[in-house]
Amino acid sequence: MINDTVQLPLQYKRALTFKEACKYIDLSPSYVYKLTSAGIIPHSKPNGKKLYFDREKLDQWLLSNITNSAERKDIQASTYVSQNPK
Repeated sequence: MINDTVQLPLQYKRALTFKEACKYIDLSPSYVYKLTSAGIIPHSKPNGKKLYFDREKLDQWLLSNITNSAERKDIQASTYVSQNPK
């Protein structure tokens, strides 16, 4: 019997299953469950049971707490000091 199902690479899928999302964001299933139950990670439960994840929202979540490099912080500090003399 020939298997007609084609598996798209995760970066091309919009909706990810729980297993796919864990693999995509490289986190353990138990930790992802903790994040979903705490409402920290974006997810949906269309039928009230299975968890699904929007890949684009996961990307946004992964990049949501960006920190500046030390060089960028130095530039911001210099700019602030020059614009706000005593």
